[in-house]
Amino acid sequence: MTRRITPEQIKLNNRQLIYEYIYSQKGCNVSQNEISKAFHMSRPTVAGNLSALEKDGLIFRSGLLEADQPGRKSVTWSIAEDYRIALGVEILKHSVKIIAVNLYGHALKCAKFKTEYSNNEKYYGHITGKVKEFISSLEINDPSQKILGIGFALQGLVSEDGSKVIYGEILKCTGLTIDVFTKRLDYPCRFVHEPDGAAVSELWVSPELDSAVYLSMSEHLGGALIHHRKVLNGMHRHSATFEHITACPDGNLCYCGKRGCYETVCSKVALLKGEDPDEFFRRVRNGEGDAPERWRVFLCYLGRLIAHLHLVADTKFILGGHLAPYFTADDIDVLYKHVREMTPFVENNDYILLSKMPSHNITIGAALPYVMKFLEGV
Repeated sequence: MTRRITPEQIKLNNRQLIYEYIYSQKGCNVSQNEISKAFHMSRPTVAGNLSALEKDGLIFRSGLLEADQPGRKSVTWSIAEDYRIALGVEILKHSVKIIAVNLYGHALKCAKFKTEYSNNEKYYGHITGKVKEFISSLEINDPSQKILGIGFALQGLVSEDGSKVIYGEILKCTGLTIDVFTKRLDYPCRFVHEPDGAAVSELWVSPELDSAVYLSMSEHLGGALIHHRKVLNGMHRHSATFEHITACPDGNLCYCGKRGCYETVCSKVALLKGEDPDEFFRRVRNGEGDAPERWRVFLCYLGRLIAHLHLVADTKFILGGHLAPYFTADDIDVLYKHVREMTPFVENNDYILLSKMPSHNITIGAALPYVMKFLEGV
């Protein structure tokens, strides 16, 4: 039996369409007449929805549109970008970063502080206190209504619902549950695997991106598989853990307990060994000391990894993470050279790309799912 669409459902659908249209213009002033033409809606229908959205605080009157002929000017509308915000918290071994983003995913404020990770109640109480201080510094009315949720990004695999760390060898936090934060914070919270957060932020700034392999070269190497604009985690939640493919069987010990994983040769930790990245790459470009050779070896291993993965997934490869901003066009050409040497196919140099969002990508990506969910249900 065919289900009938009720007038209330039509009304809600119209409201969603109008809000999404104004949102899609990204700061451009939108008139009532423009919306009527876009959706073939009557002017009274559009006017009523605009009035309701304005009353709820979702949009505001942003200006007046010059008329083509003498007469009354049309009011224009824009999204109230800060109507709701979301927070991302990135937890590392030696530091924590907090970012607040608005409905366009723009960072409103960022705070970073040094603290040593420790899997105990004192540490989680300390981090919670910092989050509360950060929220207070935003000076917003009624945070319990305005804040959509908080994503906690960390170096570990997490359950599908984000409630539990199922593999956390770097921080030694396997089995950790999100209630260490929810019992202290009156907001929805979830864990996010760092590379997944980075991949989400990449999708956010790249609406044309459909599928890709994302390589996150931050403190540790990580990855994500993007397919039809979704991050694929796999049946056991460990898809794209490229860092644990063996690069050299007799190599250095990885945190996973195996030897010679790509983590031991293609991560920021492995490359820099504690050195400041700006200083290291200055030495690379100036040909000083052992820096050029270390970078050459790094690119060799990274090219080998891309070559192997490219044989499995003939798609785009996006280089992201803390090291991505230091790559030059010449470095990318070196990667293509290594791939060509290891694969039988002759291809254009059109599939290794640098991230469009190299800064704060993990932290912002941890917050964005809350924004997405809100936008879907206005």
